[in-house]
Amino acid sequence: MSPQEYHYDNRRLRFLFETKSGATPKSTVDEYWDGGIYWVTPEDLGKLCGTYLSDTRRKISEEGYRNSGVEMAPAASLVLSKRAPIGQTAILKVDATCSQGCFLLVNKGNVDERFFYYTLLHLRPYLEILGRGSTFMELSTEDLRSVCLPYPDHGAQHRIADYLDHETARIDALVAEKEKMLALLEEKRTALISRAVTRGLDPDVYMKPTGLDWLGDIPEHWFIRRIKFISDFLDQGSSPVAANTPAGPGELGVLKLSAISKGRFRREENKALKESDGTEQLLSLRKDDVLITRGNTPDLVADVAFVPSDEPNLLLPDLIYKLRVCASDVLPEYVTYFLITPLARLQIRRDARGSSGSMVKVSQGHVLNWQITLPPLQEQDRIVSQIKQAEDTFNFISQEIIESVYKLKERRSALITAAVTGQLNLKGMAA
Repeated sequence: MSPQEYHYDNRRLRFLFETKSGATPKSTVDEYWDGGIYWVTPEDLGKLCGTYLSDTRRKISEEGYRNSGVEMAPAASLVLSKRAPIGQTAILKVDATCSQGCFLLVNKGNVDERFFYYTLLHLRPYLEILGRGSTFMELSTEDLRSVCLPYPDHGAQHRIADYLDHETARIDALVAEKEKMLALLEEKRTALISRAVTRGLDPDVYMKPTGLDWLGDIPEHWFIRRIKFISDFLDQGSSPVAANTPAGPGELGVLKLSAISKGRFRREENKALKESDGTEQLLSLRKDDVLITRGNTPDLVADVAFVPSDEPNLLLPDLIYKLRVCASDVLPEYVTYFLITPLARLQIRRDARGSSGSMVKVSQGHVLNWQITLPPLQEQDRIVSQIKQAEDTFNFISQEIIESVYKLKERRSALITAAVTGQLNLKGMAA
């Protein structure tokens, strides 16, 4: 498309928006919390799907507002995270305050906040570069206020924002449909695995009761065993000092919890070891290790994966167990598949302990006492082979969908950049 024929000025943010910083009322004063004043944090922005923010996880009281130094911004103001991470943006649908992790940008006048919402999305990589700090990166008030923004006249701002509202909504709807397809594929995978490891592959096999309410009937020639009777050992790792970047070739890396995801092992999810005393490799991973997260949120604790090959440079952290099973009794892949089923997670949820609703743990004793179905070894092998074959198909389809989502998001980003920087013809922006 041909470039815009209208004039773009550049204006510093300080001339368009009043910049307000946030604060946090004292957490020890109950009277400051659970009131009716919206209090935005980077967490709220990170969980937001869409442009507008109309609710917050936590709210403060009038007393908290008066005694903490927080400032109020009216609806239609912008909110921008200054750290963890920098540059998450939304438009307020309600009057709100914010934590010290955010800025509130209050419109000073002839400005369409939607245009500048899109502009800040376009500028996010630049805002991240402006971050400073030794412990964590943070965007300063002065740096933000000095940022130059494209500034077409108000009518052009309005037309561009209308166009982007229409086009990004269309793209977002396509992305949502594709993400729904991914969720359905994952549900189908889970259902296939669950049936295979609790009912077997033969639909006509005679079933027997297990006496376990959470499990029900199993094939008559199968057994139920506690993990402690089919395992050689169960260990946990340590907590070495690690960087925030993955290990490079030849470097030692410490696994992150995200390396374990519903039966899948993601070796790239690790952090480079900063210091080594030469003994860490005692905690390195071997082929057929079964990894179990011992601490996480209630939905993710005791997630499981098996290690498909030796990993001498990957180390076990404190929050992950390593289970080695008896090869003569059970396949590690079979144990992994069983423990990710909804039925198995019933006994996991029963055992998870924690004072915090956001973090719970399972003990070694819990893990060793969990019960699993145990077909004959040859039947386990057939079950695992069929699951892997189905997973290859699921993974192929999923990867195609993921790539199409990535391309849609790239298109969305490029469209926003082109629109706010004057690279599109306004005449073609009929929403």
